[in-house]
Amino acid sequence: MTYGIGAAGTGGHVYPALAVAEALVAGGVVRSDITFFGGDRLEKEVFPAEGFPFVEVELRGLRRSLTLRNVTLPWAVLSARRRIEAECSEREVKVALGTGSYVTIPLGWAAMRIGVPFFVQEQNADPGLANTVMSRRAEASFVSFSSTRLPRSVHVGNPVRAALADFSRSTLRKPSLDRYGLEDGPFTVGIVGGSLGALVLNESVVDLATGWKGPSMQLLHLCGPAHVKAMEEASAGARLPWRVLGFEPRMERFFAACDVVVARGGGMVAEILATATPAILVPGGFGSGGHQDSNAHEAHRAGAAIVVQEDELERLPGMLETLMSEPDRLVSMQEAAARLAKPHAATRIAAILMGRHG
Repeated sequence: MTYGIGAAGTGGHVYPALAVAEALVAGGVVRSDITFFGGDRLEKEVFPAEGFPFVEVELRGLRRSLTLRNVTLPWAVLSARRRIEAECSEREVKVALGTGSYVTIPLGWAAMRIGVPFFVQEQNADPGLANTVMSRRAEASFVSFSSTRLPRSVHVGNPVRAALADFSRSTLRKPSLDRYGLEDGPFTVGIVGGSLGALVLNESVVDLATGWKGPSMQLLHLCGPAHVKAMEEASAGARLPWRVLGFEPRMERFFAACDVVVARGGGMVAEILATATPAILVPGGFGSGGHQDSNAHEAHRAGAAIVVQEDELERLPGMLETLMSEPDRLVSMQEAAARLAKPHAATRIAAILMGRHG
């Protein structure tokens, strides 16, 4: 008897799903009894690499503009549902969880047809389309923010992996700086655009690093695998230490090294809160209904983050210099993040799923 989890697309969906699976394993579930369903993007690499069974189904999302591709969407969803239903029956899936990407719809549909409990997990303050649709039939909706409006919602927080849930900056700080070849002393700013990087953030880092005139500072930049070469070339003209990496699988090391993080407003917000890291959030306007803006403003209202829009990024150097001169404010932001965080969301979700396993 197994668990079925649907997750596809970006790290914002993939890593919360992985965190729940790892919490299930920590609770005694055999790794081979957790099957992931997804497409051919990040999930195709991450889940098998972590030792979990993975079933690839042909997927594509609903476009929010009028397009002929939407006309064929019902047939694609039907085909995906049939594939998932057959796999769930063969693998004796007894509980299913969708994490909000478009695989959630055929997974939820399949679960209902074979009569197994189905749940959704929503990472964002404003729910995406798939979860909005499927939560109406789900037993419960695990939400990351108390303001999220979904039927039968359970406010547990956004799942993060155990290394982030049990994070200790004081323990990890020095070895993390050593890992990146950075000094222990200068103010360290981390920049991360998500699992794929973010071009607008990368461009702002170039401007920051080549034009910096403030006090001693060093940069730790996760630029996305596709942008490493360009960023490494740009770093030659930097006026401060600038460490460029495409991707970091051990994000607890990244956060431990940083005094402030500049990031998007997606799933990364949960990791920022769990590690109590002061943040400058730059929400992207893509995705489901501007969800990043809502996430960022939740953190801002709590006092854990500053929000700056993409067209205001010329303010970034001044904002960083101000934060560097206000250590009490940084402490206040850390405390606010810790209050808002729910680092053990994955464990709570896993316990509920295990309680419903027939």
